[in-house]
Amino acid sequence: MKKIAKQMSESIELGIVLAASGGFMDAYSYLARGQVFANAQTGNMLLFGVNLASGQFQHALHYLCPVLAFGLGIFLAEFVHFQKIQKVHWRQVTLLIEIIILFGVGYISFEQNLVANSLTSFACGLQVQAFRKIHGKGYATTMCIGNLRTGTHEMCNYLCTKKVQHLQSGLLYYLIILTFIIGAILGNFCIRIFSAKAIWISVSLLSQSIIVTEQFGTKAAVFGFSSTKPGHNAFTICLMAEP
Repeated sequence: MKKIAKQMSESIELGIVLAASGGFMDAYSYLARGQVFANAQTGNMLLFGVNLASGQFQHALHYLCPVLAFGLGIFLAEFVHFQKIQKVHWRQVTLLIEIIILFGVGYISFEQNLVANSLTSFACGLQVQAFRKIHGKGYATTMCIGNLRTGTHEMCNYLCTKKVQHLQSGLLYYLIILTFIIGAILGNFCIRIFSAKAIWISVSLLSQSIIVTEQFGTKAAVFGFSSTKPGHNAFTICLMAEP
């Protein structure tokens, strides 16, 4: 197999789409589903502890379950990673699972917010585990703290060393943060219009990520990146380069 300089799962295009979806999901769960975070599990843990300390045990459960579901999503993504799946790459599988789950969330009533938030957090766990790098650097599409730290670190390095690669890297992290915020803004408007089914916008963004990867795979094939294994499409070939 020939090697390609840029991995599909690390592309800027995919990172932007996934970050927009991540921001949208957090806005959806917080604004439409009882002020629970889909991605920001630190906030959920904090609110779980606060409610537990004040004796609001039932309310505390609404923050604990998404945390556990997020962890299960990470576990499932890594479990899928270890399976010897033929014809498709494990990241394809996690994306499809995430799309199916979020599509189902759109049908869950507001009386079942605990279930909806847990499923949304589960999907976020899948995403954060499956897509962890952009241009070879660690990042997150479902939260901003790590991106803010690394982006600021790179900008400081640029000011001290004047190396352009640090400036480019820092701006890239800030771009991901900005995209996350834009996703949250989009979520705010869509919730007013589509109510519970607004989460389907996130489904469409994730579906777009598959299109992005397919286009990237086509470019990879054009530039000579290929696999001799039968049943591997262009998307799978690009993904295979990174474990």
